[in-house]
Amino acid sequence: MNNLKTSIAALSLVLSGLFGCSSEDGKQVSDSVQANVKPNIILFFVDDLGWTSRESKNSAFETPNIEKLAAEGMEFSSMYIASPTCSPSRATLVTGQHPARLKMVRHIPHKPKYGFDKFGRTTQQWNLWEKDPAQVPSVNWLDTKYLTYAEALKTQGYYNMFLGKWHLGHEGFHPTDNGFDQQIGTTNWGHPPSYYPPYFKNTDVYKEVKDTYLTDKLTQDAVAFINSYDKSQPFMMSMWYYGVHTPLQGRRDLFEHFKQKGLADNEAHLAAMTKAVDESIGDIRQALESKGMANNTVIMFLSDQGGLLDNSPLRGTKRVDTLFEGGARVPFIVSWPGVTQSGVINDSVVQSTDLFPTLVELTGGSVDKYDNLDGVSLLDTIKNNQKLNRGEPIFGYRAYQDLYASVRENDWKLFAYRSGKLELFNIAKDPSEQNEIAKQHPAIVEELKQKLIDWEKDVSMEAYSGVQ
Repeated sequence: MNNLKTSIAALSLVLSGLFGCSSEDGKQVSDSVQANVKPNIILFFVDDLGWTSRESKNSAFETPNIEKLAAEGMEFSSMYIASPTCSPSRATLVTGQHPARLKMVRHIPHKPKYGFDKFGRTTQQWNLWEKDPAQVPSVNWLDTKYLTYAEALKTQGYYNMFLGKWHLGHEGFHPTDNGFDQQIGTTNWGHPPSYYPPYFKNTDVYKEVKDTYLTDKLTQDAVAFINSYDKSQPFMMSMWYYGVHTPLQGRRDLFEHFKQKGLADNEAHLAAMTKAVDESIGDIRQALESKGMANNTVIMFLSDQGGLLDNSPLRGTKRVDTLFEGGARVPFIVSWPGVTQSGVINDSVVQSTDLFPTLVELTGGSVDKYDNLDGVSLLDTIKNNQKLNRGEPIFGYRAYQDLYASVRENDWKLFAYRSGKLELFNIAKDPSEQNEIAKQHPAIVEELKQKLIDWEKDVSMEAYSGVQ
């Protein structure tokens, strides 16, 4: 992998010479790149936004811009996060590798008892979790040896902008250390103590801001980037929101709006935070329109895990039964003007591991160049709205509680516990996962269990297995 990363860096320099563009300033690109008219890409990655946290699924929310995005593009109804928790979900997104393979099976904790200082830094590579029955070590940063989608897209002539929550390591492991050309609003922290200034402790990031709501501040910077963008090369903007992660703190005017609608405090705060993200998406898309970029920009919208509060009718949240549908299944929308069909829902089983290969192929690259990818490209599915045949299951994995793994293949979903317990559900017939049917289908249980055993060996996690 290090050799591949070095080769890509060298190729970027070659492209700089051939195309007249630099990954640093990006002022010019070759006629051949311009002739391809590669699309800009914006990835909206929201924190803790549940699958049902939008007005089309829950009338408590107001999300007209998300609904508009879905109406204009393609929505995947069965998108799963490989490890539904903050840091692992992000590591998978940027590398295309499963968190278990990366050995990042929990969030980066940042607390002194885990070896972190007041600045969110540590020299300890691993952390252990007291309540994890298997005591699986989890890394405290994403090593720069792993290739990121920013580095992959750079070889295709892209400028990479990152805004917001990273949560994959302190300085030395930040976005700009991992192939991104620029980062804004990024700290060592996984969430702010407050969504009003001062947002963060022990950092100079946004220290000058006086009263702006954090989601709005990131939006202002994203809009400013679009308005001032004058490079000839296409860009990818990774807009990774801190919201709607705790603390539950809605923008003041929006909180009052939802309180007047009769919502309890926590629900009003969450609805307000969600509406602020929705407004942000609308503002950024309007900036694209004003700049004349909208028709050549791919928009992707995704969440990192299920919601903190009620995710009904799905079972589970980000903290309880997290590998169940309510914790692991998230919204995923792709809008590509002139390519995606409008308002279609695709029922293919897809996973966050699929984003990296999709971005590579979408920008003209070859997936075959990259090692250890755990997903598949969705490009043909996006273009043709066809059913994806993965040919293998998808696996969920976390290292907090007894429940640690899931196996989803076709309509079946198996849960594995460290204690050895196995549970089986038919998601097509029972999306709320209320009817456990392992005893009725022992052959299915055994088949999926064996696939889990084989997969654990493939990602070198068999030592912590609950089924081997």
